[in-house]
Amino acid sequence: MRVRPDESLARAPAVSLSPLEAGDERAWDDFVRARPEGTFFHLSGWKRVVEKAFGHKTHYLMARRGGEIAGVLPLTHVKSRLFGNSLISNAFCVQGGILARDEDAKRALEAEAIRIGTRDKVDCVEFRSTQPAHPDWLQKAGLYVTFRRPIHPQAEANLKAIPRKQRAMVRKGISNGLVSTCDSDIGRVHDVYAHSVRNLGTPVFPRRYFELLKEEFGEACDVVTVLHGRKAVASVLNFYFRDEVLPYYGGGLTEARDLAANDFMYWEVMRRASERGYKIFDFGRSKVGTGAYKFKSYWGFEPTPLTYEYRLIQADTIPDVNPLNPKFRAFIALWRRLPVPLTKLVGPFIVRGIG
Repeated sequence: MRVRPDESLARAPAVSLSPLEAGDERAWDDFVRARPEGTFFHLSGWKRVVEKAFGHKTHYLMARRGGEIAGVLPLTHVKSRLFGNSLISNAFCVQGGILARDEDAKRALEAEAIRIGTRDKVDCVEFRSTQPAHPDWLQKAGLYVTFRRPIHPQAEANLKAIPRKQRAMVRKGISNGLVSTCDSDIGRVHDVYAHSVRNLGTPVFPRRYFELLKEEFGEACDVVTVLHGRKAVASVLNFYFRDEVLPYYGGGLTEARDLAANDFMYWEVMRRASERGYKIFDFGRSKVGTGAYKFKSYWGFEPTPLTYEYRLIQADTIPDVNPLNPKFRAFIALWRRLPVPLTKLVGPFIVRGIG
């Protein structure tokens, strides 16, 4: 006897929710890697990194049906007097949101996120993704984009794919005698990164955060550093996920611009990744109209909009925590004048609340 579709659905086991617990990490990560829309930022390791580095409470939710994982949702509660009180998927990450096999699992995870946010009296629940998934939520569209492009197995083909003017900058770095090294030197990348973000007027993450990322993700995290002579002038912390490379936290010293060190650095990340068989170069998130946005456009990458969705709980408006907000101009101007050692001491207390 054939079962009508509605009868089959009615007989399916109900969805149950549970928190991620010790021993569930492998099953969680296998589910993330199996979903086409899964990202590096959905992996379970972020829970331990964020809790240890920033002390935030996390809610990593699993939806199960008949003992099998049907969906996951990583959530981080970021509470700050300066920047508000939000439940974010996923905080300190470009993307996040619900991964689910079906609508029942999706609705269950969404409802639980709203329940937790309501209970904890957050300003809003925020999901970060490339595609809108909640038409009834408010959206922050047009502010952030990501840059992704396939890379070739051959280095020469990748170099030719870069527009002429930007390719000339890569060659300039080569002619300046720059060389790259790939290692696990967290101290070196953090020092260079701290100088770079100070110059941009942005608080620096604690070194311990970088160390935890490397400890947690192991071979899926490395450092590419550019040397001029014996001096590190640019450096970037990279993530690797499936067939993608994601240069994530990077920067250069003041002299890096004249040496074309940043240009050379990202070329070296691309070249090394292609030699290892990676097929996608993910240039990461940038705010539209910023210097980083323009720099990535010069490489011939087309921007893909990121959609951040908000379910307001206690707040009346979407939070506006970004450097383009006029109310942060005075702070940014002041920060650029501070000594780098001071920014390393003060910055971590500020940046933990931005998420």
